[in-house]
Amino acid sequence: MYLSAQISYYPLTNDYKAPIKDIIKRLELSGLEVHPNRMSTQIFGEFEDVMGVLSEIMKWSFDTYGKAVFVVNFLEGDRRPRS
Repeated sequence: MYLSAQISYYPLTNDYKAPIKDIIKRLELSGLEVHPNRMSTQIFGEFEDVMGVLSEIMKWSFDTYGKAVFVVNFLEGDRRPRS
């Protein structure tokens, strides 16, 4: 099953830019299709792949940066932007 997800990440720290950039970089290195924008990042891939990557990245974020809020919307199917 193909999954489209939109993630917003809010590190609970005054220096929030570095953690956000790190999360986006890790997402881009995951092999998933990733489209960052100003308010969220869209992620596309097979269900198991997307969920596995999000699980790993969330754990890494908590271990590395501490408390944060993740807001994720999931939509079954291919909702990639078309050029």
